[in-house]
Amino acid sequence: MSTGPVTTAAAGEPLPEDGPGAASPPAPSRRSLLSLAGVAVTLAFAAFLVLPLAALYFHAPLKVLKSAECCWLVQQALLLSLVTSLITTALTFLVGTPVAYTLARTPFRGRRFVEALVELPLTLPPVVAGVALLLVFGRRGYLGAYLEQAGLGISFTQTAVVMAQFVVASPYYIKAATGAFAMVPENLLRASCTLGAGPCRRLFTVILPLCRRGLLAGLAMTWARAIGEFGATIMFAGSFPGRTQTMPLAILATMNENLHAGIVLAVVMLTVCLLVFVVARRLLQPTLDPFMRRAAGRAAGGRDRAL
Repeated sequence: MSTGPVTTAAAGEPLPEDGPGAASPPAPSRRSLLSLAGVAVTLAFAAFLVLPLAALYFHAPLKVLKSAECCWLVQQALLLSLVTSLITTALTFLVGTPVAYTLARTPFRGRRFVEALVELPLTLPPVVAGVALLLVFGRRGYLGAYLEQAGLGISFTQTAVVMAQFVVASPYYIKAATGAFAMVPENLLRASCTLGAGPCRRLFTVILPLCRRGLLAGLAMTWARAIGEFGATIMFAGSFPGRTQTMPLAILATMNENLHAGIVLAVVMLTVCLLVFVVARRLLQPTLDPFMRRAAGRAAGGRDRAL
């Protein structure tokens, strides 16, 4: 009995055969009900987030910004926030980069536990972090008492502002940098070793250029978190205008006295955070450089051929 393809009487063309090589049926052109429901929920959630921010811009009496008192508050609070957050970001880069590289590329006993401790501030309430800093570095703290006797008091100073921001914001960079370092292909590192590159040269000529987008994105997120820090700062550094009162603290203090001025300060703070968010999005997409993607693709192709 013949098992060849069956032909139609009119066209004389073979009918599709059943089996593993048969063509799959075309995908439906219409969206399913589940997809439509997902789009509706997504749009509703986006509107829930955007509407309060849009209302903040709509109701902000920008003419209040021209007043001398509000102008002074914006200048001193925003300048202090920018300076301390930039110092925190630079300190995070200097300290967090070797920490992230070690967690990503150096196996050692207890690495998972150390990684969990580093990421703990991501879930820790900032107020709790501020209380912990106060108990250790405060004027009557375990170490702060000795520093106070030596004339190196930390609490309620701008140094305390930087320390509070560093504790809360540095894990964002370390987590992003650890992921970037872990994605560097091993074949590139072996090739650089074969060509005679030492550890330092390999770090600055191979690893850091490949990871620059991930590192910059982590720094942007760290800066955004540092500039918006509130809980740990008010507990450890206080809210003294012109000295430790950052922009979030100034918003709270102004809202208690002048609602319109507080709204204006909130609009200024929101605008700065939106700019940082746009920069971070540009750096995060794509995460890998084209050269790094090509190298990863060649490595995956080599493994497939070997199998």
